[in-house]
Amino acid sequence: MTKKKEAVYVTKPVLPPLNELNIYLKKIWDNKIITNNGPFHQEFESALAKYLGVKHISVFSNGTLALLTALQALNITGEVITTPFSFVATSHALWWNKIKPVFVDIEPDFYTLDPAKIEAAITPKTTAIMPVHVYGNPCRLEEIEHIAKKYGLRVIYDAAHAFGVEINGNSINNFGDLSVLSFHATKVFNTIEGGAIISHDAAMKKHIDHLKNFGFEDEVTVVGPGINAKMNEIQAAYGLLQLKTIDESIHKRKIITQKYREALDGTPGISFLADIPGVKHNYAYFPILVEKDSSGITRDELYNRLKKNNIYARRYFYPLISQFPPYKNLKSAKKKNLPVAHDITSKVLCLPIYPTLNTIEIDRVYKIIKRYNKAV
Repeated sequence: MTKKKEAVYVTKPVLPPLNELNIYLKKIWDNKIITNNGPFHQEFESALAKYLGVKHISVFSNGTLALLTALQALNITGEVITTPFSFVATSHALWWNKIKPVFVDIEPDFYTLDPAKIEAAITPKTTAIMPVHVYGNPCRLEEIEHIAKKYGLRVIYDAAHAFGVEINGNSINNFGDLSVLSFHATKVFNTIEGGAIISHDAAMKKHIDHLKNFGFEDEVTVVGPGINAKMNEIQAAYGLLQLKTIDESIHKRKIITQKYREALDGTPGISFLADIPGVKHNYAYFPILVEKDSSGITRDELYNRLKKNNIYARRYFYPLISQFPPYKNLKSAKKKNLPVAHDITSKVLCLPIYPTLNTIEIDRVYKIIKRYNKAV
């Protein structure tokens, strides 16, 4: 009987060395400060701002709470133009703030919000644009910000995928009014759970920090109706250790990406994204598109073939947010308004990628793709 090969998942979290984490835990146990803007929290924010090349950063217990708070911080109301091609947290954050998401189609090159479709979706109720740097690929920043300025709209970037990404030497998080990061376990940089808001001046950071801590200014002063979204000391300490190895992790992801590209180049019906000139990528994902007409196999058939071989790729993002029950009845969610997004969501498949993925496992993945490709 043939032994079943070990499972390969779409991602696997990078953890800091346990012996180093124990040193930090000992300090926490000694000082008895485990939350409420403790010393590791403060050190982590400073270290993150320096690493990312941003002026002000506020860390959160998770990325969804950071999104919710970013909308509150800018007093966003009414309607917000956003993408259907993302994780549901993007639109859920709007819904929880009683804001109507207005879906706009994506562009076909890197699957980010298409600026050419934004102006037609603006109404008197529109207050902001919330694009997503999909797979860490920068949105068309200049075009989006030009439209926002023209119509007096705020821009909040969902940068959950874009940790460490730079464009022409400048952090991608320095664009827009605010940028929101996720440090979830599946991300390039993780603090188990976690997130952050990047802002551009001290006054906005202070406002955000009030909002994430019940609105407290001091022991007896509440300046607004905040929530509890603080990152605890254990997460912050864990994050400080992660910063020591993040460059090595991204470099390993780049090598894996190059191996996939070399192996799959020229495979009929299989296409993948190239690097964008001037962009420092983080190689967070490796999405492919599966074209049935030229490969002889559908995306879902390939997905199931990989699964039968104990390889768990993911259909990021499928279905579209606009297809889920809370959103599908919105006028902007109609399929005729989102042709590119519907096309991409029916073909996209993200292959396994994480720093410890080895050559044997990479070979398993692409060989199965080629084996079931009827055009090879």
